[in-house]
Amino acid sequence: MGFKDTLFSFKQTINCGGTLLDFKSPLVMGILNLTPDSFYDGNRYRDASDIVNRVARMLSEGADIIDIGAFSSRPGAAVISEEEEKERLKPALLAIRKQFPQAILSVDTCRSGIAGYAIQTFGVHMINDISAGIFDADMIPLVGSFRVPYVMMHMRGTPQTMQKDIHYEDIIRDLMVFFAGRIALARKSGIEDIIMDPGFGFGKTLDDNYRLLRELKLFELLGRPIMVGVSRKSMIYKTLQLSPDEALNGTTAIHMLALHNGANLLRVHDVKEAVQTVRLFMKYRNQHNSY
Repeated sequence: MGFKDTLFSFKQTINCGGTLLDFKSPLVMGILNLTPDSFYDGNRYRDASDIVNRVARMLSEGADIIDIGAFSSRPGAAVISEEEEKERLKPALLAIRKQFPQAILSVDTCRSGIAGYAIQTFGVHMINDISAGIFDADMIPLVGSFRVPYVMMHMRGTPQTMQKDIHYEDIIRDLMVFFAGRIALARKSGIEDIIMDPGFGFGKTLDDNYRLLRELKLFELLGRPIMVGVSRKSMIYKTLQLSPDEALNGTTAIHMLALHNGANLLRVHDVKEAVQTVRLFMKYRNQHNSY
């Protein structure tokens, strides 16, 4: 399957363990960071009760998916072993599965061993991979063997190098070619439910991020849902000369622009505000379409 096979054939739903998620209305993915060095909420969720309370709140506020990460991908983040990543995930997944057996769970990892462990042991429904399978050649075949949805993100370099010597001939064209190739590989490996993440802040300049935001709708040509992860990121707080803690209002503004420009899934720290933004956007879109 090549680039032309994906054009204009948008895949409206994804299958998460028998539950169909429909992108007729944009969805919200709530972030649960288990990393002590996250750029925003590191070290906040250190024991089972903190984790359960956080997930309960996100679900009550309307999160469609809970995305659990135990390996920090912020610029310059330290690399941890696969065993340490697993040890961070295990108690969290145990607690979440016990308290919220029906919750749709995603694990944010670029390691096939962690992905397989999370799917087999805890029935995780989705894998969110910042490297789109580039860091671990076994990732895409493994996800394909389990037939779970797969989020593939674009990143140039690694978290340690991604903000050095950033240069694109044409960032939109480069990302379109990248995703067309990765989608073809994923389809060949048996993955049907694929979500694209342009990777805001991952190997992009401030101007790159805003060009991606402005031209996001072009990625609809690839026929896959688009996930946007801009929550409290530097493209917001640096522009406003604030800290991540002060960047909620800016995040909400960028979320509305992203929805207007074609985002199907928002990955967020602040679920309630994102859900409200989606509701306002849908009211606007439905009213607009009624004329």
